[in-house]
Amino acid sequence: MGDRVEAPYGAWASPITAETVIAAAVGLSEVRVDGDSVWWSEGRPEEGGRVQIVRNGVDVLPDGFAARTRVHEYGGGAWSAHDGVLFFANWSDQRLYRLDPGSTGPVPITPEPDVPMGDRYADIDVAPDGAWLVCVREHHPTAGGEAVNEIIHLATDGSAAPDVMLRGCDFMSFPRLSPDGSRIAWTQWEHPHMPWDETLLQVKDIDGSSGSIVAGGAGESIFQPQWSPDGALHFVSDRTGWWNLYREGSDEPVIAVDGEIGTPQWVFGMSRYALLDDGTIVAACRRNGRDELLGYDVPFTSIDSLVSDGSRVVFVGASATQEPAIVRFDPATGEHELLREPRDLGLDRGWISVPEPIEFPTAPGPDGQARTAYGQYYPPTNPEASAPAGEKPPLLVLSHGGPTAATRAILSLGTQFWTSRGFAVVDVDYGGSTGYGREYRDRLQGTWGIVDVQDCVAAATFLAERGDVDPDRLCIRGGSAGGYTTLQALSTTDVFAAGASHYGVADLGALARDTHKFESRYLDGLVGPWPEAEAVYRERSPIEHTDGLSSPMIILQGSEDEVVPPAQAEMMVAALEAKGLPYAYVLFEGEQHGFRKAENIITALESELSFYAQVFGFEPAGDIPAVTVVNLP
Repeated sequence: MGDRVEAPYGAWASPITAETVIAAAVGLSEVRVDGDSVWWSEGRPEEGGRVQIVRNGVDVLPDGFAARTRVHEYGGGAWSAHDGVLFFANWSDQRLYRLDPGSTGPVPITPEPDVPMGDRYADIDVAPDGAWLVCVREHHPTAGGEAVNEIIHLATDGSAAPDVMLRGCDFMSFPRLSPDGSRIAWTQWEHPHMPWDETLLQVKDIDGSSGSIVAGGAGESIFQPQWSPDGALHFVSDRTGWWNLYREGSDEPVIAVDGEIGTPQWVFGMSRYALLDDGTIVAACRRNGRDELLGYDVPFTSIDSLVSDGSRVVFVGASATQEPAIVRFDPATGEHELLREPRDLGLDRGWISVPEPIEFPTAPGPDGQARTAYGQYYPPTNPEASAPAGEKPPLLVLSHGGPTAATRAILSLGTQFWTSRGFAVVDVDYGGSTGYGREYRDRLQGTWGIVDVQDCVAAATFLAERGDVDPDRLCIRGGSAGGYTTLQALSTTDVFAAGASHYGVADLGALARDTHKFESRYLDGLVGPWPEAEAVYRERSPIEHTDGLSSPMIILQGSEDEVVPPAQAEMMVAALEAKGLPYAYVLFEGEQHGFRKAENIITALESELSFYAQVFGFEPAGDIPAVTVVNLP
């Protein structure tokens, strides 16, 4: 390969361009098995963020249709397949459609609502005979007010209007029909709880003759109820402090492990275990920041959407050196095959930064006891470049969203975009993250804006003191809840030299007053009840601490974001301008909460790189358009 080219960290030339990131950024999710067919969904930035359904490697949806729902605004569970027939929620109008094999195109099976996109559908389960289905419907009333969530019954040919089966609670999910179609199981929860806080699992006869609460209640989160082929109901509960697997009628877990089979129910249609016809249970479990397939040796550190075809399982699998693929695994032989391979990136493995799992000391708890936090550290990696002697790399601290989410030990070209240019990256699993048990997840209760910031600061300090990174070029970046942590860190600490907020929260009070139903009471647990705790909201809002701002910042925002409206970003921009601090503001027209269009993802990446280059005084390699940085000396 020849001698390495010497260049400052951040200025290394890399074949991993923003366009490369997009070319490989197809999002694989929601695997389904229907007879001999394997179906999955693909989110495609190059098609404007469209979600296509794929059957055995062949696209199913015609042009003009996308399988994506707006229930809870985050969606998921937008489609299902039965005997070759596809049922899906269409993005443009949110109605349910049916697509038969060989037909001329999809046909709607739900009526046009009075309010455009006012009836939204998710989490579809088709009855064994294929004549009817159940799903969650989120109804937005004509006169405004809070949306109504319910479970409906619907003839699959659309011959009758939807019939409401279950309602009366704030939220419902996982409607699952027994193998004979005679019973339905579902989970539900009420404000102010989130599904990872407190849920109920209920079962009811379809004819309404009887029903019962199976599990859940105060301090217990239930995830993924599922019927076995012989009609036994299984579910995941965190009653022991870990999301373990149970069977109806027994207090003892079917699978007991100090790890997480469950995961936060941010979207519908999630699946972390599968029940085979012979009684075998195959489960994904998250431990030490990585997924494993319990009892089996597979080369994947991230496992999602795990389903059964009767004798094998199919899932979305990825690793630190491989992007997501559709994987079929045979428990009997231990062998796996890729049904949908990752794209050939044309990259030598020498370009890939492999993460190091790290544990580091952080701020003590309220009782004064020492605490530990976690993360994945990615060192700068480039086989063709080296830095001048004595130079340390800048560090990007990634603060994930949620905040009840987690880092993922998978090959992300979005991360490699930075490491291949000479940035070090640490992806932090701050207190409140999933994968370390209920106690760790509950660390953020009442302390959002404190614990997460402390842990991000601790990660940066740990790596600087270890000698890995330049203590004068520590940066923090994040989106959504991670954007809030970024803004809070920049306004309440002096550790970071720069930061990037992607659709981050600046005013917690504004978020509590102006957000969608699913998260409208989320902050009750993370901060305190609104408006009773208004003083706490002000204390925890970055916009209230702009006097503490001292570092340059880039802010990236979607113009149609209903989760974190643009007004939040504009508040912070005004504060930066008033203080005369260097900043860049990029508003993406037509984007919502998260950037899905290829051209906008490219612009966001290149703008952030250009911003750091201008702030730290290096020239980025390649043809990187310069973002406008206001107030730059």
